Amino acid sequence: MTTASAEQSGSDLGTVESLYGEYHRQALGVALRVLGNMGDAEEVVQEAFLAAWRASHTFDASRGSTRTWLLTLVRNRAIDAVRMRMRRPVQPLDDTFDPPDSSDVPLQAASNVDAARAAEAMHLLPPEQRAVIELAYASGLSHTEIAAKLSVPVGTVKGRIRLGLDRLRLALGVPR
Repeated sequence: MTTASAEQSGSDLGTVESLYGEYHRQALGVALRVLGNMGDAEEVVQEAFLAAWRASHTFDASRGSTRTWLLTLVRNRAIDAVRMRMRRPVQPLDDTFDPPDSSDVPLQAASNVDAARAAEAMHLLPPEQRAVIELAYASGLSHTEIAAKLSVPVGTVKGRIRLGLDRLRLALGVPR
């Protein structure tokens, strides 16, 4: 390709934005037909437009139209994606598969010790404070729901939770 034809080609292609505006719907249609998946098709079209931008100097208007050149790029990229999929097929996860336990044994042991200390500290709380903390954290109830369940004002529930958590912090040696 001569310099004059390269300059001609560049002007025929225009900018990537103008190419995208003019041909992206057709390109997406071609890729979607080949791939059958909108997400994959969008990715292929994006890659093809990037390739067109990088290879715009190779475009020769005497060999065909911009539309044909661009849609051929899209089609070839889509076929490559299908071939890649066939080489590395995606396996669906087996619902019955039970992965090996990869838990950290020392961390689990420390967690169990902490849980035992927390349970011990909970039993040292006054019954009113223990009840509201259990309802809030173990049962997931809101302050309003706890107040209704225990027939006490919401402010009392909040106060008992705050006092109970303060006592738990002290018992567990957790700094404020």
